Amino acid sequence: MGKTQKILNSVLNVAIAFSLAFMAILVFGNVVLRYLFNSGITWSEEMSRFLFVWMTFLGAIGALKDNEHLGVDMFVKKLSPVLKKVVFVVTNGLVLYVLWLVLDGSWKMTLINMESMAPATGLPLAYVYGIGIVMSICMAIIIVFNLYRVLFGKRSVDEFVRARESEEELLASGQQQVAQGGGR
Repeated sequence: MGKTQKILNSVLNVAIAFSLAFMAILVFGNVVLRYLFNSGITWSEEMSRFLFVWMTFLGAIGALKDNEHLGVDMFVKKLSPVLKKVVFVVTNGLVLYVLWLVLDGSWKMTLINMESMAPATGLPLAYVYGIGIVMSICMAIIIVFNLYRVLFGKRSVDEFVRARESEEELLASGQQQVAQGGGR
């Protein structure tokens, strides 16, 4: 499983990097062409917009994979381990439901827009809406995998709950450590 996970992680990172790089090249090239040569690439703005949408959705997958999405943990970090597990299962169940809604809506929009073409690039708009399908399926797989690992004892809930101190708490604990270390 580890080798497959590394390959998928590399593919995700390459896709995000490609989207960002190609988007930057298109926008920069179009700016240079407009200011220096009074011309431009007609499809670069549209393609940049499509790449930005894809990059955003792929980045959301990467953030979920690395447990980097924002969350309010003030309440959760005060719970007992059993209640943390219950809250983890319930919230991830809600996220799975939302991902189902995204999948359903994206699927319908993709089918509706199979024949619709983008004006400048001529690409089917289904390519734009299709990222919702990719994102919801990938995120659902990650969540189901994490739920399995937590429910069947492979991992602790604390590894998925990003309970960190606020900056003030970190500064206060750092000052206490300096005061204790300085008194020796």
